[in-house]
Amino acid sequence: MKKGLGHKPCNKHSITAGRNKTTSPMGIVCATLLLMIAGSISGYAQDKPTHSNPWAPTELGMLPPVASLAKGVWLKGELHVHSSHSKESSNNSVGKIIAFSKSVGIDFVCITDHDNHVDGDVAHNTWTDPEFKSDSVLLLYGGEWTTTRGHGNAFSAVPYDHQRLYDVRDQRDVVIGAVKRQLGIHLSANHPSGKDHFGYSYDMVNSIEVWNSAIWPKNANAIMIWDDMLSSGRKLTGRGGSDAHHGTPDSPDKATKNTYQAKANYIGTPTTWVFATERTSQAVIDALTNGRVCISSNPYAPRVEFYADINQDGKMDMMMGDNVKATGKPVKFRVQLTGNTSVTGSYTINVIKNGDKFNTYQVSGKTPMIEFTDTPATIDRTYYRVEVEGPQTAYPQVPQSMALSGNMVGLSNPIFFNFDPNF
Repeated sequence: MKKGLGHKPCNKHSITAGRNKTTSPMGIVCATLLLMIAGSISGYAQDKPTHSNPWAPTELGMLPPVASLAKGVWLKGELHVHSSHSKESSNNSVGKIIAFSKSVGIDFVCITDHDNHVDGDVAHNTWTDPEFKSDSVLLLYGGEWTTTRGHGNAFSAVPYDHQRLYDVRDQRDVVIGAVKRQLGIHLSANHPSGKDHFGYSYDMVNSIEVWNSAIWPKNANAIMIWDDMLSSGRKLTGRGGSDAHHGTPDSPDKATKNTYQAKANYIGTPTTWVFATERTSQAVIDALTNGRVCISSNPYAPRVEFYADINQDGKMDMMMGDNVKATGKPVKFRVQLTGNTSVTGSYTINVIKNGDKFNTYQVSGKTPMIEFTDTPATIDRTYYRVEVEGPQTAYPQVPQSMALSGNMVGLSNPIFFNFDPNF
């Protein structure tokens, strides 16, 4: 039986059978098909448009100038604590919170009672409490925005209409964001991972609680979320908050099952520091928004300071929270611990760059300090931040907090390069 044309192989021998042989009809067909395919591929390669990502990083225009490093004051405070106006708290009146804060040298406090416990009317509960006053501690106005999609803290230097924020808690993020801007408040994401994680857009918050309570290990996921937000271009301030609910009873008969917590987690575990232009409530809010902020394990622990010399003239030009354009030249960075440092112990300084560990340094002495040099990308965003581990500083008023914080002494906010302020 003869083989039909459909069974004849199409190969180079059927296309070109040699000089002295006539090309077969099947060879002509195969050759034509191959030429057509080759032409199509070639044409596709030539016609394919060049893709240009409209969102790719480009060189930024002028950035706002860096504020003075000399004109300012370090203030330490508590940004997440509950008084008796939060129904689940105990033995923690407004007066006790303020008196304790003053006794341990706290400069500012925001009592953040749960707004859902008073149907959103924080203004006529916590803020009108007769004990809501102080001659030395700066009292911020705020409340914990307690919703089915998570919790956040509102901070303000002056009274605002918190009821409006509570009323839109179940609306879309775009509505909530508009109300937040109208109120002129600083909104912060509370304990972003876990049961009451922050389930709203991070585009409408100014800061994130990266250290909640004295129990440092439970904050690993919060740090991860923070790095994710920073790496994607969101310039969010990292802050702390004890989230303390329970105080010490006036007499044994007033003790509750949660009374023990006052010796383990209370005001200042951790402590949030701000470098404010002056000692006022508004300056505290401004520093918190701008990111000139660090966190320590308690009010007596050393403060982590992070600076950069962008032209290497021996003078520090910027600090944590600041944002400048990269020059393409090396930058010298400085990390120093200020305050009650351990003279005999040593500290481990971990530098994180763009979410990844950049380097680790060991330091000791009366004023521990390290310097390192790196070159930020010329166009792309770059950020550096610091975490410090080492011996805990004693906190006699809350003695069990030291063990809960473990080796974590403090952390800084980032130094930024090429972050778009209009992102």
